[in-house]
Amino acid sequence: MQSYADDLPAGIRSRVLPGVNGLDMHVLEAGDPRHSCVVLLHGFPELAYSWRKVMPVLSAAGFHVIAPDQRGYGMTRGWEDAYDTDLRPFNFLNLTDDIVALLDTVGINEAACVVGHDFGSPVAAWCALTRPDMFRSVILMSAPFPGAPSVGGAALRTHWQGLDKTLAHLRPPRMHYQRYYSTRPANRNMLDCAQGVHDFLRAYYHVKSADWASNQPHTLSSTGAPAMAELPGYYVMPLGESMPSTVAPEMPEKDTIEACAWLPESELATYSNVFRATGFQGALNWYRCVTGGIAADEQSAWSGRTIDVPSLFIAGRQDWGIYQTHGAFERMHSRTCTRMHDCHLIDGAGHWVQQEKPRAVTERILAFLTPV
Repeated sequence: MQSYADDLPAGIRSRVLPGVNGLDMHVLEAGDPRHSCVVLLHGFPELAYSWRKVMPVLSAAGFHVIAPDQRGYGMTRGWEDAYDTDLRPFNFLNLTDDIVALLDTVGINEAACVVGHDFGSPVAAWCALTRPDMFRSVILMSAPFPGAPSVGGAALRTHWQGLDKTLAHLRPPRMHYQRYYSTRPANRNMLDCAQGVHDFLRAYYHVKSADWASNQPHTLSSTGAPAMAELPGYYVMPLGESMPSTVAPEMPEKDTIEACAWLPESELATYSNVFRATGFQGALNWYRCVTGGIAADEQSAWSGRTIDVPSLFIAGRQDWGIYQTHGAFERMHSRTCTRMHDCHLIDGAGHWVQQEKPRAVTERILAFLTPV
């Protein structure tokens, strides 16, 4: 696959590190390797590239910044891209091992901070939960971490099956997006969608951003299906639809696309070119681990354990992701993270907060890492 290194801002380096927990891991780096390390973990459907506007500022402030393409993504290789494969390598405990092995490979004994956005947020949280000796602080972005599961895989599978039934009985019938992403057709749906991968990603990024005026998030009243039905269609989808067909009606007009300074067409093309080359299945296997309860028995052994290193939460104020799991934000703040410094909701940003408002995000990160 062609490198996307040519599309990077000045000062960001690209390399592939062999033998990282069975992977040839592609990483972006900025700053002096002798300086304190900050690790940046992307989410879905993103890449290490999603941190391109944050990395130069952090490195200029004196940090060594490392952002990997995580397992299942981008130029990192060594993972299986089939649907019928062993899912255990894609569970959160092994994804955490990937990041520990990455630091071991580059000779770093501890990181000043691990920062995770979207699906990278629980990976960062598990890093801080299981290896506080290595990760001295943690920043969670967009996806609150309520703690390790208190039940095993069988109970989680039963939960998801029950949710399927209750959402299907709504009028109109609905389906949770994580269950859709866990289905066999999802990868092919996105690769072969009618509008093409580029336009699918344009609509998907748009509808989850602050540019979509209908994003007016609020706390849900319960975990029940009627409350969940208040979530937008990209979280609780029309039953029987694909994600591309769900977001297609919200495809922005040409003038809106041309005015999108936070994700111009040339930058979106980096994502669409990479995902056309790799497919989405490696990334979707993360969702299958969640909905299938893969490794939940091992994860539940950490139930009740807290994150005791300094922590911070950052999200866009127009991001429904904060509220999609009822009570998760409150549990993270009041119980799971014992040294939570603050929760910052950034105006004018939706789900892609570090891309939509990179200056505000880097200011918050630096204030946390370099207090006066």
